[in-house]
Amino acid sequence: MYKVFVRPILFLFDPEKVHYFTFSLIRNLSKIPGVKAMFRGMYQVNDPSLERELFGLKFKNPVGLAAGFDKDAKLYNELSNLGFGFIEIGTITPKPQPGNPKKRLFRLKSDSAIINRMGFNNGGVEAAVERLKKNNNVLIGGNIGKNKVTPNESATEDYKLCFEALFDYVDYFVVNVSSPNTPNLRALQDKKPLTDLLKALQVLNFNQENQKPILLKIAPDLTDEQLMDIIEIVKTTKIDGVIATNTTISRDGLTSENKKEAGGLSGKPLTHRSTEVIRFLAEKSNKAFPIIGVGGIHSAEDALAKFNAGADLVQLYTGFVYEGPKLVKSINKALLKAKH
Repeated sequence: MYKVFVRPILFLFDPEKVHYFTFSLIRNLSKIPGVKAMFRGMYQVNDPSLERELFGLKFKNPVGLAAGFDKDAKLYNELSNLGFGFIEIGTITPKPQPGNPKKRLFRLKSDSAIINRMGFNNGGVEAAVERLKKNNNVLIGGNIGKNKVTPNESATEDYKLCFEALFDYVDYFVVNVSSPNTPNLRALQDKKPLTDLLKALQVLNFNQENQKPILLKIAPDLTDEQLMDIIEIVKTTKIDGVIATNTTISRDGLTSENKKEAGGLSGKPLTHRSTEVIRFLAEKSNKAFPIIGVGGIHSAEDALAKFNAGADLVQLYTGFVYEGPKLVKSINKALLKAKH
């Protein structure tokens, strides 16, 4: 129904406006008695064999919503009714910021892709915390970044601020140094600054009574040598895992007219590369740490390929936009079928 009736109408309009319209629609529909239960009945697959235990957390299923969709933690309760096992909010920065000038979100329909140059637009960490206080038992990841105006040499302070503010309200943290839409942010992926940043967060973490898992989100554009550095950094800093991958700056093989727009590319063109990165990390590290696979998952087969490459969990974003919530259910059903 979504692909035949809903998507063609939504895709007639500006993607960013559609995003906010869809948010309002889901929120308002969810206020109608019985609708939340109807969504759960349509999209949730509940089976003990789908549960995953990773870094001390129990996920009711291994299919999550990637960061960037619910940036400000405004809709995570309602979105959890669509079958997701966990939801990652953010990227959150210490202070509110408007992000990059519009237009900054583009559909590449013939490529089943999206280019975004949003630029960490969000209402800041304090506003997110207020909304997270209303959490109805949803497993939440907190994706954190730095403000655009913060120079890289002061970036650690921004990450620490977000970490401390969100600590009591999220189940795990994701350090985002891989978005291509904040100037010079990806320079923080270099070995020394990244090691220093993660060590600083781990110091804060170890001072807490109960530590929270910290994961690192990496770009798909890293070389094999840089990926080997990532494996070493995870070992050195003792963080809990890696999310592979963020959006790409590559434009290889695209056919859409607006393929040259600046920003990060997500969707089907990323399917193969993100799976390659997952496989490389899993094999070269001898599966030393958990990996969350994200990038170009548009079918149950795409998700299974990520799991077979070494992912422990997967996340959707662009595939969710193109395929609709039925995708979450089809992945969970395929996992059950593969087990039996």
